[in-house]
Amino acid sequence: MAFIKGYHRNPSRHRIEEHDMLNWLKVNRKALNAGKMKPERVETFKELLTLTEQYRRKNQYE
Repeated sequence: MAFIKGYHRNPSRHRIEEHDMLNWLKVNRKALNAGKMKPERVETFKELLTLTEQYRRKNQYE
């Protein structure tokens, strides 16, 4: 959350130093969708997902 709030963007797949954050986000998103995430972490992770939706990549032609 600190990264997204600080840089006002999501982790990039093109920057090597941000790969760990991006992979963590993807693994936990899959765990949430599969129902394997611990119940105490679900609410906090959903807050993170709403924050990532704010800074979602936009198509320049739209």
